[in-house]
Amino acid sequence: MQTPSPTLQNPAGPGPHPEEPVTTAGLPPAEHAPLLDGVSLAVLAPGGNPGWTLEDLPGGLRLLEVAAADGPVELRFSVPLGDAAGYWHPQGGWRRTLVADWSGRATVSLVDGHAAGCLYDHTGATLLAFAATDPVPEAALRFGVSEEQDTHVVHLRLPAAGHPHRLLLVPRAPSVATALRALRGWFARECPPMPVPEAAKVPVYSTWYAFNQDVSAAAVETQAEQAAALGCGALILDDGWQLGGYGRGYARCGDWEPDPDKFPDFAGHVARVREHGLSYLAWVAPLLLGPQSRSHAQWGGYAPAAATVPGALVLDPRRPEVRRHVVDLCVELVRGYGLDGLKLDFLEEVMVYAGDGAGDVGEAMVTLLTALRQELEAVRPGLLLELRQPYTGPGMSPFGNMLRSFDCPADATANRVRTLDTALLAVGGAVHSDMIMWSAEADAAAVARQLTGALHAVPQISVRLDRVPPEHHAVIAFWLATWRRNRELLLAGEVEPGRPDGLYPLVRASAGDRALISVHADVVVELDLAAHRTTELVNGSDRDRLMLEVRGPGAAVRITVHTPDGRMIEDTLTVLPEGPRSLAVPRGGLASLTITEGPR
Repeated sequence: MQTPSPTLQNPAGPGPHPEEPVTTAGLPPAEHAPLLDGVSLAVLAPGGNPGWTLEDLPGGLRLLEVAAADGPVELRFSVPLGDAAGYWHPQGGWRRTLVADWSGRATVSLVDGHAAGCLYDHTGATLLAFAATDPVPEAALRFGVSEEQDTHVVHLRLPAAGHPHRLLLVPRAPSVATALRALRGWFARECPPMPVPEAAKVPVYSTWYAFNQDVSAAAVETQAEQAAALGCGALILDDGWQLGGYGRGYARCGDWEPDPDKFPDFAGHVARVREHGLSYLAWVAPLLLGPQSRSHAQWGGYAPAAATVPGALVLDPRRPEVRRHVVDLCVELVRGYGLDGLKLDFLEEVMVYAGDGAGDVGEAMVTLLTALRQELEAVRPGLLLELRQPYTGPGMSPFGNMLRSFDCPADATANRVRTLDTALLAVGGAVHSDMIMWSAEADAAAVARQLTGALHAVPQISVRLDRVPPEHHAVIAFWLATWRRNRELLLAGEVEPGRPDGLYPLVRASAGDRALISVHADVVVELDLAAHRTTELVNGSDRDRLMLEVRGPGAAVRITVHTPDGRMIEDTLTVLPEGPRSLAVPRGGLASLTITEGPR
């Protein structure tokens, strides 16, 4: 379909426009044309008539192409409110209901989100789902309910591209997860992800919450031995191993050499940990530079802007000298100490340079990360690179294979929400939880709550294993074994978490004749026993039972129930007829239902 553009307005650049009216209704009017499923579109560009087309793609997607290649463009989507319930986007955080258009703003780039969003109604069905095909450039979004127009609007400003601007659209889908699954499939084909070795998909022991910066070779080796015995397959040494790694904050960051008092023989230490069958990654924030570091004398002139984290400056990745420095230091760490990979932290801090007129930050990061991956893979086949929200979107898939959710210490709800949010647009890489921590005084159910909150991602554990009671070891071993048994189902199955504004209280993962349902609130679990031969039910709620609603014909089933620490307390054959049923499962426990006979 070819549609002429509306009357052109002032140039629409990618950055914020503080002189704009408070609400979108105060903007100069632009003529909208029908686009898809009741959504209308207006396109604004300086100096010409952009025009646009909408093309059908395989798999049901639509490709919107706007012909304004030589300058910035603004796309204005307008959607009737109908029964709208919420708007999800990669930077949404806890704001996932409807916001007013004077409030909804986002600036995105390769290392900070993605120009994508999904408006959905109270049934969970989508009203608008879109994503820019180019994840690299800095772009600005304005979105929310127009109080004056009774619509939900999304205004997307894109910079000049040298080629037509393209967006993917998903026709109405039954859920946000379904719509975004279609987008992930397109990006997986068009942006081939970094290979994901087996070592990226095994439970991890992390030192961060367990030790913070108070790490040492002996202490880490003690944890490594116990972590391997409990089912971990990798270890991440976090902040504190390097010179200046003390006192929190990042004022001394930048001297990426082992602290000789903590790690007198770092290469030997790494080798000893790897003897336990663990891959070894080390934390590095290569673009942060502390004024109190030794490196500041050489590199301070390349870091003119302060970071948003305490005490540090940010090296400007648009400088070729900076890119060469980052690649060299990372390669030397991996090669010099026998590391299996790196945890790359604080890459989003380069956004302090966004919109300053000195070049696109995203394009500079593509150049840097491309060289970094190539040179690291040359010295370490099967390389592991951990990235973290917000730089886990489709554009980052070629540059990392472990995609971790943002920090949420001891918050099982946040870990569940953030891992599922990450997975909605993650392409290729294995989604990892934030590090899981709890106190030594916690009971078994509380420990299990932390572990089951991260069930739909690769779990990362961070407690001092030599200081927690044996009961905790039993809980860890049971849930890591359960996770490993269901790994492909959880990471590669079809996952349906429901509406984002509900915070995902019931999450279904299914593949073939198997399903796993994790329940995190006192909600009714609908079961179709004809759909799967085996269904596992995880009780992450605060009750010692689950409420089931058997749909369709019932069936004869074998039910086994385990406590949080793995003790079997029930193994029975019974018939589950159609209708409601209460199933006794201790909080933090697991029930397994296996069909033994057909419908009853």
